[in-house]
Amino acid sequence: MIEESEKLKSTAEDKASHLADRLVPYTLGGTALTYLLTRNAVKALSVLMVDFSCALKLSMPIAVLSAMREGNKYNISVKGGRFLEAVAKADTVVFDKTGTLTYAKPTVAQIVTFAGKEENEMLRLAACLEEHYPHSLASAVVDEAKNRGLNHEEYHSKVEYVVAHGISSTVEGRNVLIGSYHFIFEDEGCTIPAGEQAKFDGLDPQYSHLYLAASGVLAGVICIADPLRPEAAQVLRQLQKLGITQTVMMTGDSDRTARAIAAQVGVDRCFAEVLPEDKAAFVRDAGAEGHTVVMIGDGINDAPVLTRADIGIAIGAGTDIAIDAADVVLMKSQLSDVPAAVRLSRATLRNIHENLFWAFFYNAIGIPLAAGIWIPLFGWKLNPMFGAAAMSLSSFCVVTNALRLNLFKMYDASKDRKRKMKKVETAENTVSDNVLADKNESENKEETKMTKTMKIEGMMCGHCEARVKKTLEAIEGVEGAEVSHENGTAIVTLNAEVADDVLKQAVEVQDYAVISVE
Repeated sequence: MIEESEKLKSTAEDKASHLADRLVPYTLGGTALTYLLTRNAVKALSVLMVDFSCALKLSMPIAVLSAMREGNKYNISVKGGRFLEAVAKADTVVFDKTGTLTYAKPTVAQIVTFAGKEENEMLRLAACLEEHYPHSLASAVVDEAKNRGLNHEEYHSKVEYVVAHGISSTVEGRNVLIGSYHFIFEDEGCTIPAGEQAKFDGLDPQYSHLYLAASGVLAGVICIADPLRPEAAQVLRQLQKLGITQTVMMTGDSDRTARAIAAQVGVDRCFAEVLPEDKAAFVRDAGAEGHTVVMIGDGINDAPVLTRADIGIAIGAGTDIAIDAADVVLMKSQLSDVPAAVRLSRATLRNIHENLFWAFFYNAIGIPLAAGIWIPLFGWKLNPMFGAAAMSLSSFCVVTNALRLNLFKMYDASKDRKRKMKKVETAENTVSDNVLADKNESENKEETKMTKTMKIEGMMCGHCEARVKKTLEAIEGVEGAEVSHENGTAIVTLNAEVADDVLKQAVEVQDYAVISVE
C-alpha cells in the first residue's frame, strides 16, 4: 500500500516534492554567488548547509503516511495521498441507499397479492426466480420462503437477469417477471388488475417493493423492510456542518419509498428509480459544473460510478468489485467513518500547509543570515556548524509536526467548521426522465427562523417522544423539536422553509398520526 500511495501523490505533496527538487540548483547557485561576492568560504558553506530541501522532501510523504496509518488504525483504508486531498476538497456527497444508508439485511415484511392470487404461492414463485440472483433483496425472498417451509424447486425455464432491473422467465407457459417498478410497468408494460388500483396506491412507502407479474398483469408485491442505519441522520448533519453543500441519495426504489427515506435521513436531494448509468451521469455532470464529488456505495451496480467520482468510498461489507473500484474503504462498514475521513483529510492538508509555511519561513531567515546580509546592520553571522544544526532542526520540526497526525481525533465533531468552498455556478442536473426533482427549494433562500406546531396522535411514552424528536430533527431545515406525548404536540423550530407535507410524512412513517400542522 505504501508503494502504491507513493504513485498516487496528492497535488500539494507533488508540488512540494518538485519545489524541493527545483530549489537545490538555486541553493548551489546561491552558495557559488555568495563565495564570488564575499570570497568567504565559511559564508558560502553556511548557505549550503542551511538549505531546507530535505525538510520539504521528508515532511509531505510523512504527513500523508501518518494520515493513512491513522485511518488504518480505525479501519479506514485510503489508497493514496491523492484521495486524501480530494476528500478534503469535496463539496458533494452521493449516497446509494441499500447497503449504504441501510444495513443491506432486508427481510420480507408483507406480501400483497393481486388478481386473487394466494400469498404463499406468490412467495414460492418469487423465491424460485430469485434463488440464484446475487442481491440482498433476492436473499430476503428466498429466506422467507424457507422460513415458511415452502418448497421452491425450480419449475421455470431459463432465467434472464436484467442488471439493475429484475428477472424474466417462463413458468408453465406464462411469462413471469419480478423486479422494480420501472422494469415491470414502464419497460415491460404490465398492468394493475381492474378494480385494485386503490390497493396498489395503499402500499406502505417505508418498504422497498418487488413487483411480481404474470402474463403482463401484476400478481403480487413483496414489501421488503431494510432498516436504516441509526447513525445515518447524524452523519448527514455532521457532513452539512463540515460544509458539504450538497448531500444526495440515489436509489432504484420507487418515488414514494425514496421520499420517505430521504425525509428520515435529511438529504438535500433524492433521486428514485435510477440505473447505474444514471448515477454516473449525475456524477459526470456535477464534476463538469466544478463540484468535487464523493460517491458512497457497496454493490456491483455502484462500481462504475465509484470509479467515475472524484472519490469513491466503498462499504467494507459490500461486494469485492465495489471495494476494488473504490479509493477509500470503510472496513467497519460504519457511516460515521465518512465525516471522520473528511476531518482526517482536512487535517492532513492543513498539516502540509503548515510544514510549507515553516520551511519557507525558516529559509527566509536562515539563508540571508548564512550569506552574511545582516552583518552590516546587526553584526549577525552564521557558523557552518550551526547552519548544519539548524538544517537538521528544521527537518526534525516539520517531521514532528507531520507525526502529530497520529494524535488527531478524527471522531471528535466538537471542532467541526465549514471549509471555504469555491463558488460554483450550477445548472439544474438532469439524470434521467424518471429522476425526482430536488427535495429542497432553492439553496439561496435567506434563512429565517419560524416555528410550526404539529398535533400528533399515538405517542404513549418518553420513548415515543424521543423517536418523533429524532425523526423531525433529521429533516434538513429543522433546527430543533420539542415533543410532548402528554399534550400530543411537537413544536418544530425551522431555520429554512420546510413544507408541512414533509414534516407530516416523516412522522407518519414512524406509525404516528398527524392531525394538523399549524
